[in-house]
Amino acid sequence: MSNSNEPSQFNGNLKSVSGQVQEQIGNLTGATSWQQSGKQQHAEGEAELKAAQAKGYAEGLVDQVGGYKDSIVGAVTGNKSDQIAGNARQEAGAAKKDANAPA
Repeated sequence: MSNSNEPSQFNGNLKSVSGQVQEQIGNLTGATSWQQSGKQQHAEGEAELKAAQAKGYAEGLVDQVGGYKDSIVGAVTGNKSDQIAGNARQEAGAAKKDANAPA
């Protein structure tokens, strides 16, 4: 379960889009306060999105490296279940890392 204070890609996208909409309303109506608050909210959303991606990338890297280590240890000790579990963790970590790689 994630902490509500942790960055979230969903919340980051939501803030970013909401900020853009608010800024556009400000542009259309000439309300500078809406323009400014929309820009700020958009920037905050983009920052949260980037933080969530960085966190996901780091978690994926940790799992990828840990899985590789587990796989090697399983191979050396002859424990096939550890080797298989390590391979699975390594693959899952690589997928998570790739999904959160900077664009």
